[in-house]
Amino acid sequence: MQNEILSIYHLSTRPEEFDQFKALIDKIVAASHEEPDTLTYEYVVNADRTAVHIVERYRMAGVLPHVEETFAPYAAEFLAFATIDYLFVYGEPTAEIRKKLDGFGAIYFAPFAGFTK
Repeated sequence: MQNEILSIYHLSTRPEEFDQFKALIDKIVAASHEEPDTLTYEYVVNADRTAVHIVERYRMAGVLPHVEETFAPYAAEFLAFATIDYLFVYGEPTAEIRKKLDGFGAIYFAPFAGFTK
């Protein structure tokens, strides 16, 4: 995980609004796909559409541009559809990244063993 951040968001959602939420997410995914330092950006949903996870992996340089430039225009609408219950962050983010992710209630985990292929 050197120079990379992996994060998993756990969101609560309302099934009756899921189609509207998905339409918004499609826009965010399309915009995020253009980011050069975004390596993984996946949304997954449980069977009853009450919980969504976002799995994100960035090169360190990509975290702040994603949050501040790509996601920011959609943030208010996103938060009208979903509640961020947990944000797990894996890696060693900079102080500036931590300050930004703290606003989402981030819980940090530092690597101590393992590898990525």
